[in-house]
Amino acid sequence: MSRPRIAANRLVLSLALVAGAWAQPALSQTAAPRDEFYWLGQINKASAVINSEEGLLDKALTPRVAAGIAKVLQDGNLPGGKRPSSVITFEPLLIQAAGQEVTLIHAGRSSQDMHATYRAAILRDDLLNLADQLNKTAGSLVKLAGKHVDTIVPNYTNGVAAQPNSYGHYLLGHAAGLDRDAQRLRELYARVDRSPMGTTVLNGTSWPLNRTRMAEYLGFATTVDNAYDAAQISSMEQPVEAGSIVTSIALHTGHFVEDLMTQYAQARPWILLEEGGSNTYVSSAMPQKRNPGLLNTTRRDASTAISLAMGVVIQAHNITPGMGDPKEVRPNSAMVNSAIAMLKNWDKVLNGLVISPERALEELNSDWTASQELADVLMRKYKLPFRAGHHFASEVVDYAKAKNIKPLDFPYAEAKRIYADTVKGLAVAAELPMSETEFRSTLDPVAIVRHRASAGGPQPAEMERMLKTSTQRLAQQGEWVAARRTKISASLARLDGDFDKLLPRGN
Repeated sequence: MSRPRIAANRLVLSLALVAGAWAQPALSQTAAPRDEFYWLGQINKASAVINSEEGLLDKALTPRVAAGIAKVLQDGNLPGGKRPSSVITFEPLLIQAAGQEVTLIHAGRSSQDMHATYRAAILRDDLLNLADQLNKTAGSLVKLAGKHVDTIVPNYTNGVAAQPNSYGHYLLGHAAGLDRDAQRLRELYARVDRSPMGTTVLNGTSWPLNRTRMAEYLGFATTVDNAYDAAQISSMEQPVEAGSIVTSIALHTGHFVEDLMTQYAQARPWILLEEGGSNTYVSSAMPQKRNPGLLNTTRRDASTAISLAMGVVIQAHNITPGMGDPKEVRPNSAMVNSAIAMLKNWDKVLNGLVISPERALEELNSDWTASQELADVLMRKYKLPFRAGHHFASEVVDYAKAKNIKPLDFPYAEAKRIYADTVKGLAVAAELPMSETEFRSTLDPVAIVRHRASAGGPQPAEMERMLKTSTQRLAQQGEWVAARRTKISASLARLDGDFDKLLPRGN
């Protein structure tokens, strides 16, 4: 292995260990975690049941094989018990428990397809955990959006206040991004939810294995069709694809956090974190400071997730098909779990926000974020070419800033003068067609938001529609996660029941 690749592998492993320190898989807290050892046990159980019933394993030998499998699993579930993660370290325990004849269960199997199977099964669990937390965080976004339909705030482009908007509308925009991430997760899950078992090393086996029944026992929806693809191609691309989704979620998280962080540079922000707890902390030197610790942590989590995701790509690059570099369970699970930790902290951020609608409106009325509406109304209602209206609005803003005049205080007479100068030589009305009342209402941020007419805008009717749609999608995503977990659990329970029937009486 080249020195650059060794260095890259060490970097990925160290990052994975860091991520794993605070991002343990949800299932690892149970008595029997669904780790490599667990899935090797389930594969052995399924092999014993299927092969004995279909004539590939002598039924007279089956009770001893089943008892050996049961003992290895029982011992592994004890505190400090051996839980090997590979076929070659698992098998000696089987031989010790049931003798050399237990290896007859290995008919038509290889560590290649067995490892590919447990990696797919573990990634499948990880993806469901990620989908579940993604749904919870997106749910907090949508819930908060429902509370702030009528909260009018500045939105920014290029770091500059650009237009007024409903804060609820802004949040639904972020929720739409997470909804696409959820779609990507469901699509990837379908590709991962295929059993490689029975493909052996490269091109299958002469043993007439029942691959479909094996897939059903292990909770998979189907099998990987091409035997070479199973362990050589598909199993290498799955963590890379998972990394792309983790990256997308992390980027969405970072965008939200950084937009919020800009408020902390202002003397009078309109949105902050509620002080105390894990949200903020006091500076050790400057008494006035309340540092946004939770935002810093969430941003760090996003960076860690992206680093781990990039590591998988680096490991999968420039190697021959089937190599194990990008396949290892521990770093790949750490990558997904780092995204879960990040989403949990984003959820805490959403539930810890303190928003001041009054301060946000003050911010809007102290700047000219409503100026585009002048050009829009003049074109839509009075047929003034947009560029002419844009020039008029720009001249109004220049005059106002030079004189330190706020939008709602701008003299109507000056507006009329600037308009007349702007349209000289154009075949349009020589006088500003807006009345003073209309001119001032056009500069009202609240009115601008409420009077939006395009589909997908922040006007009340569209907000009601989008909130309803977002809520429905969240419910569907929750049902999707629950259905997959139920299917896996039911399949494994059926396997355990059928395997128990093989055990010698009294076991």
